[in-house]
Amino acid sequence: MNGGDNGGGASVGFGSSTIEGFLDALASDAATPGGGAVAGLCGAVGAALISMVGRLTVGREGYEDAEEAMRRYLEEADVARAVFLELADRDAHAFEAVMSAFKMTKEDDRQKAERSAAIQRAYEGAARVPLEIAQRAVDLMDFARTTTELGNVNAASDGLVAAFALYAATYSALANVEINVAALKDETVARELRGETEALKTRAEALLSETKAAFTARLA
Repeated sequence: MNGGDNGGGASVGFGSSTIEGFLDALASDAATPGGGAVAGLCGAVGAALISMVGRLTVGREGYEDAEEAMRRYLEEADVARAVFLELADRDAHAFEAVMSAFKMTKEDDRQKAERSAAIQRAYEGAARVPLEIAQRAVDLMDFARTTTELGNVNAASDGLVAAFALYAATYSALANVEINVAALKDETVARELRGETEALKTRAEALLSETKAAFTARLA
């Protein structure tokens, strides 16, 4: 979402919303929550599934060699789940800052310059929050791959679904990065953010492919 959209959303804590309440807000004509919040939610879902596979593996007979790694993955995924929900909130706030900047007074040259600078700062902030979502999602995709490889074989499909959810989080977040970067006038910052975006896409594609292969191997 970028500043061309109209409307505003109330500041909410998505982690305390019901699923129905979040979807109602998402379906409304308010500018927030939007795609960035969905990216955070997808990340939280992927993290939760990694935790699930971990808990179905730790302490189970036949998985003793994987227990140490799986325990670490599930603990880190538990933390990541909360972080993704916080980032969903931050994404909404970041976009609200863009809308607030557009509403600034512009009656004289000084006010116009201040407004323009505020808009540019807000756009950069609105790009960096979803970039963090994507970075964390891709990092966690590595865990999804390993939990699919080593975790309880009966939950291998859950490991793969975790990877798909995190992949969706990555691309959803990066779409929000790209639309806000397109409004940046600072080419140095824009180039940096585009470079990070492309690197994350490449890594996400590789990790998803590897996780699919790991899942297929567990079916044998």
